[in-house]
Amino acid sequence: MPTSALLELDELHRLIELGGPYLRPQLMCRVQMGSHAFDVLSVTLGNPSPSAPCIGFFGGVHGLERIGAEVVLAYLGSLVHRLKWDSLLHRELEDVRMVFMPLVNPGGMWQGTRANPNGIDLMRNAPVEARESVPFLIGGQRMSATLPWYRGPADAPMQDESHALCQVVEQALQPSIFSASVDCHSGFGVQDRIWFPYAHTTEPIMHLAEVHALHRIFDQTHAHHRYVFEPQSLQYLTHGDLWDHLYLQHRARVPEHVFLPLTLEMGSWLWVKKNPRQLFTRHGIFNPLIAHRQQRVLRRHMALLDFMARAVASHTRWQPDETERDLHHRQALARWYPQLPRGKKKGAGA
Repeated sequence: MPTSALLELDELHRLIELGGPYLRPQLMCRVQMGSHAFDVLSVTLGNPSPSAPCIGFFGGVHGLERIGAEVVLAYLGSLVHRLKWDSLLHRELEDVRMVFMPLVNPGGMWQGTRANPNGIDLMRNAPVEARESVPFLIGGQRMSATLPWYRGPADAPMQDESHALCQVVEQALQPSIFSASVDCHSGFGVQDRIWFPYAHTTEPIMHLAEVHALHRIFDQTHAHHRYVFEPQSLQYLTHGDLWDHLYLQHRARVPEHVFLPLTLEMGSWLWVKKNPRQLFTRHGIFNPLIAHRQQRVLRRHMALLDFMARAVASHTRWQPDETERDLHHRQALARWYPQLPRGKKKGAGA
């Protein structure tokens, strides 16, 4: 088993070895930093048919947010161990394909920065421009890599790590008749939020009815959950959002397929509130530093990831048909877009 200077990457290699023939790893790119080389890997298991429903789990896009990578690794580890004895899991994997990319930005994780080693924020790096005004800096800037939220030079190719994530989505999720993704982050507010596109406009996405139906079955299944489910645009708009880019690309290439990209934004301010000393370390602002809090976070969010896998595998049982879509769409507009002008409520979304 290869070893690196990054514990999370070593854990991923260990799980690949432990999973044996059930896992299909793929090297997407390699990040070289002096004497250190970090693999950016994807791991696939389940139904290999391109048209099978597919769920993707992503983490470590921002190097400082290690807890995102750890949540994805914990869920992958649970599946690998269950493969030895869980016959129901094997039946589930006959119907669904799962793809994992726990460490999108290993270079940033190794050096303890939000951005990649080139100083570029991967979640501001896609060729998407906001249609409305964005907040200063946080909405993405091209002034300098020494400032946060740097998008990279205009008209430059996407960074290798961003391109690798896009490749995984294009290869594994785009051919599927129904697909979804969960990208695990931390660092916003005191509540755990589940965001869906858009980040570049306040208009609703085309598949708003499907998002609302998914939200409803999640509420029914986990009646006492504490997640806030909402479009990212309710909080702030940005340039260069990777998931907006991939959703728009998906619609353009396979408009008959459904793709629901979600972002788990863990409320790290709550960890700081309970342990104010974390403010004095960069990692403490974005990660639970006390062991029992980290274990609690992993337990809670693994239930969300498992729900998403089951929902995608069983999408035909809850996905609204044409007679239900209009009702779901109108209910979603009332819930998430009450102030949107009538002309922007159609859900064309670009």
